Amino acid sequence: MIRSVFSILLLLLAPCAAALAQQPVSTVRSEVHPGEAALIAEVAADTGKDAAALTALLDGAQYKQSIIDTMMRPAESKPWSEYRPIFLTPARIDGGIAFYNEHRALLDKISAQYGVPSPIIVAIIGVETSYGKITGHYRVLDALSTLAFHYPPRAAYFRGELKTLLELPQNMLAGPLDTLQGSYAGAQGWGQFMPSSIRDFAVDGDGDGRIDLNNSLPDIVASVAHYFAAHGWEPDAPVALRALQGAAPDPVPEYAGAAPSTPIEQFVAAGYAPGAIVSPGAPASLLTLQGDAGDEYWLTFQNFYVITRYNKSPRYAMAVVQLAQEIAQGAVQPTETATAEAAR
Repeated sequence: MIRSVFSILLLLLAPCAAALAQQPVSTVRSEVHPGEAALIAEVAADTGKDAAALTALLDGAQYKQSIIDTMMRPAESKPWSEYRPIFLTPARIDGGIAFYNEHRALLDKISAQYGVPSPIIVAIIGVETSYGKITGHYRVLDALSTLAFHYPPRAAYFRGELKTLLELPQNMLAGPLDTLQGSYAGAQGWGQFMPSSIRDFAVDGDGDGRIDLNNSLPDIVASVAHYFAAHGWEPDAPVALRALQGAAPDPVPEYAGAAPSTPIEQFVAAGYAPGAIVSPGAPASLLTLQGDAGDEYWLTFQNFYVITRYNKSPRYAMAVVQLAQEIAQGAVQPTETATAEAAR
């Protein structure tokens, strides 16, 4: 009886087994990150790089929840009264003055070449990484993969940055791609350049045939200066001036993060006078910041807008401006250095 039942089951299952045997075995591998295969195909097609090697790189990228958490609470969301003390500290000011004094010859040479003031270059490096002391502890590959494949709000932007990173030639990187360290957003080096900024604006400042934004100070300084010059920095032009508000000011255009377009004379007529002499026709924007003692009004110019091309936050830009002012005021002047050397 048992043998008969078993024979019947075999007869019933035989067609299913035959059908399964005729189906091809799938060779499609599961992706470690959703969308990884499509990105690899694009990079391989655009650069000729080996798809298997690219796959191995991305398969090794680790998802980091801490990066997603940090993206949800950026420092730029703080009001100016809380944001300013983060960057305008005695340690950062003194560090910037010391950095400028130590590397003045290099900084002033590159400043003359690109038309960007040395204190602005130093302030950028100071705000970004405390003069190279804090460049980030995340693997760049982990950061960009996490944000490109697992952070929908800005996935398109970070996918583009990850693609650029994979496409960069080795002589534009500070080391092997899978060893690069950076910020939670995937920025690298003392100036915290994203991959697209490395591609478009990084400079071989020391002439050794490669770009190293971690270990070559000429490369670091020249790259920051070139970034500003390429975005329209105006030599010897104002950046931001405190505005004196009249008793009953008229409404004026609110700061919108765009290039300044309203003539200073229009702000003056509305009751906002600049704290220094400036051309009446100079285009400006009016920025309101929440300071410790209430609202602060600032007239910002083209060069302020250029700083926001580095980081779009107006609070970031103002921190750079004020740190640069402190550094310029505290730095040893060339005449002082010459006098001190002559006295030895």
